[in-house]
This record gives sequence, C-alpha cells and structure tokens, in this order.
Amino acid sequence: MTTELVVFLMGALFNLMIAVIITRFIYYPLTQTKSFVFTFIAFNSIVYFVLGLLTSTALGVGVGFGLFAIFSVLRYRTDEMPIREMTYMFILVALPVVNSVLITTNDYDTLLVVNAFIIAMLYVLEKGWGFRFEGNKRIVYDMIEYITPANEGRLLADLRRRTGLMVKRVEIERIDFLRDVADIKIYYDEPHRKDHGAGELIAYEEPVVRYADMPMNAATTTNGVSAPARAGMNHTHSSVSAD
Repeated sequence: MTTELVVFLMGALFNLMIAVIITRFIYYPLTQTKSFVFTFIAFNSIVYFVLGLLTSTALGVGVGFGLFAIFSVLRYRTDEMPIREMTYMFILVALPVVNSVLITTNDYDTLLVVNAFIIAMLYVLEKGWGFRFEGNKRIVYDMIEYITPANEGRLLADLRRRTGLMVKRVEIERIDFLRDVADIKIYYDEPHRKDHGAGELIAYEEPVVRYADMPMNAATTTNGVSAPARAGMNHTHSSVSAD
C-alpha cells in the first residue's frame, strides 16, 4: 500500500469523523429526526472522494464550487429543505472541499484548526448562548374589537392569557368583518430549547385548535376547562429567521 493511498484513506476517515460529530452530536440531539442524517453523511463522504481522486488542486476546488452550484439549483425540488438543514448541508459539503485541499498540501495544523473551529461554532450556535430567539404563530382571532390601536394593551394581554406565551407584538394580516374574525401573527420570545440527550426520544405534538367557526355565544369545554372565546391557532416550528 503506497503512502499516497494511506494518506488518502486516513483523510477520508478524518473527514467522516468530523461529519459524524457534527451530524450526530450537534445537529441530531436538538432535532431527533433522521430525515437528513443519511443525506448529510453521504454527500460529505462522496464529495471528499471525488475531490481526493483529482490530482489538480485548482481543478478540485473548481469542482467543489461547481457542486455548490448544482446543489443550489436542485434544492431537492420535490421537498424544499428548511433553512437550518440547508445550512448544515452547505457546511458538510464545504468541509470535504477544505479537508481535501489541506490534506493534499500536507497542511495538517490548519486542517485541525479549521475543523475544530467549525465544530465549536456550530455547538455554540445550537446552544443559543448569547442569542434570543423570536418565534411566531398565525392565529385566527375572534375579538376584533381588540385589534384597534387604542386596545393594543388589551389585545396583548388577551393573547398572553390564551396562548400562555409572552407575546411582544402583533401583526394584523387580514380582517373578516362578515365572520368577526381577524388573521393575525403574534411574535414572542422562544423558550430556551432543551438539549436532549442523544439517546433520548422527543415527542413532538402539533395541535391544531379551531374555535373560529363556533357561534359567537357558544362555549366549549375540554377536560373541564372552558374556552371563553373562539381562536384558531396553527402551531408551527419557528427559528431565528421565522417566516
């Protein structure tokens, strides 16, 4: 076995180890979904092998940027990737390009520094240290007398009471005077995300509650608790760049 082949295989193992660390111990614990785990690791490995087998460094970098362009065009056209997953995809495709070039030039010190920095940066960002995340939800709201500027305080208080969230501001998107409802978007500080263990299962529940179609004087009781008004809430995932 030649020295070049040994270096190539060791670089492939190192690149795979970095990809597994990012995917398994940074991305996966907060998401607990395997939808993109296969894609992340498979793309990372194949890009490294493609670039590692190219003898010209300049050609390898050019092919790497060409792969970025292809992925940007494709974007998994059947199912559009969320922004967070697209960011991880870009990082895990860029890493083998960087690793392949640095291993080819025997610049191992820079290789270790670059990979350690990326891992540390992703870990800090996922932990949310020093950041406050704002979430949003769309609600079908029935108390349209509260949507006037003069009743902004009452509107916020009513929304905080009903949703249990510390609502900071509200956007009025649509008003339906015929049904006496309004489509609004509420903004609130996202609760601190709990870092679940890698082996701990997370149960996600996405309730869809609709009271907007009930008569004005109707009351609904669920588990002995009365819902005093009609409000439709669609619970959606949110992030720093909420839609």
